[in-house]
Parts: sequence; structure tokens; C-alpha cells
Amino acid sequence: MEFVLIVGVIVLVVLLLSNRNQGPQRRTAFGRPALSVEDEKAEARRWIDRLGGQVLNLEGTDTASKQAMSDASERFTAAGSQIEQATTAHQAQLAKDTALEGLYYVRAARTAMGLDPGPELPKDRERERAGAVTESRQVDVEGHEYELSPEASERTPYYHPGGRVAGRPVPAGWYSERWWAPALATGVWAMGSMMMFNAMFLGMAGIASASAWENGQDAGQESGDDGGGDGGDASDGGDMGDGGDMGGGGDYGGDMGGGFGDFGGGDMGGGDFDFGF
Repeated sequence: MEFVLIVGVIVLVVLLLSNRNQGPQRRTAFGRPALSVEDEKAEARRWIDRLGGQVLNLEGTDTASKQAMSDASERFTAAGSQIEQATTAHQAQLAKDTALEGLYYVRAARTAMGLDPGPELPKDRERERAGAVTESRQVDVEGHEYELSPEASERTPYYHPGGRVAGRPVPAGWYSERWWAPALATGVWAMGSMMMFNAMFLGMAGIASASAWENGQDAGQESGDDGGGDGGDASDGGDMGDGGDMGGGGDYGGDMGGGFGDFGGGDMGGGDFDFGF
């Protein structure tokens, strides 16, 4: 009898240890089960193919739309290189996020040309929390003129899809220049950046105050509101790091190196907006 009890205890301990080692199923920040490396790579390639279809078949008709398509093309190149080098699920997610960012530029270009932008893209928490330009402004900061607008124009040809650059939110919108580019390249905001941000966005609804922005906070966080989530996560397109801010519309500068990934078999039709949600 004692022998049977001892065996039973041993079996129970082994089962408990086994269950603990297995742990809960790994999940993403949105709560869905995380995909395997191969599944993540397949998902990334699907979005890369969609982006490629637009990049290869859609041309801008004015300064703003041409610039947005140029940015989309850079993301296409970058995503292809990333997916070719990806060996982990996280790296595949980065490639997917880069492709999605490229599709935001495509939507911006199509809107600038008066075309149907297509279906909505997957929501991105960091972009939503960064806010968006809601009114046109022209400001002067220490003798330098900046202009921003919710719509494209010859004076505001540079688009940013919204997100974080060097740890601080950049609102989505059209700008006269890439004022975030130096911080993207170095990972550090220059002195005077807070003054510039304040001049551009002071009092604009849904945009962080200059002091909150300097601390990397979104609108509302000064009062203790965390903005509806944590600081972002690479798996859901949040802050992908400041050396290529995937959630923040970073400027890849064109030459990303590497190949274009596997673009065969994808739907490369120029006007195809069946994103396959």
C-alpha cells in the first residue's frame, strides 16, 4: 500500500512539473496566440506582396504623392531584406510592420491623388496614441519656418503615418520637411526640439503638450492616464526601436541593402486592395 502511494505521489509531481514547464501558450500583446516562425514569415510575405503590388504599379502625380510612394518603395525594399534575414518570429514581425508602414504611405499617396485609399489597415496602438494633425499651421522657430497640415500640398509634401521616433510621439500628418529625421538617424532629439514641437502643436486636440512630449508621453498621460495601453510592443507594431522606428514612420534613407524577399506568387496587381483580412 505504501509503495502504491509513493508511486502515485511521484507521478503527480512529474505531471505538475511538466505542466509548469510547458507554461501558458505564448501570446502577443493583443492576446492572440503567437505564431510560429514560419507562420510569421508567411504572414509578413503576404503584406510585403500587397505592398509590392502598389509600389510596382502606382506612380505619384504630384510632389506629395511621389514622395509618399518613394517612402513606400523604401519600406518595400527594407521589408524584403528583413524577411530574407529573419530567423525568429520577432524578426518576421518587424518585416511585417515595415510592410504595413509602407502601405500607410501608399494610402497617403492615393489620398493625395484623389484616389480611393482602399480598406483600413490593421490598427496600430502607437500611431493612434501619437495623434494626428487636425489643422493647417505655419510657424516660425528661431527664424526657420515649418508648415504642417492634415492634407497634402506642394508646401507640405512629407508624410508621417504617426508613431514614435527616438521615444517620442510624432503625430500623423503632412509636413514641409522631415523634422523628425535627425532624431531617427541618431536616436537623440536635438536641443530646441521641444520648442519646435510646442510651436507646431500647442493647443492642437489629441496632441501631447511639449512637456509631455519631451518625456515621451502621449496626450493625457500627464494627468496619470496611460493613454489606453503600455509603452507599445514590437509584436503589434508599436515602438520598434529608434534605429528604424517601424511604428513611427521612420525614414529609411533609400538604400536598405539586401534582397527583396520572396515576392513570387503574391497578388501584384497594381490596383488590388484586397488586403485579405
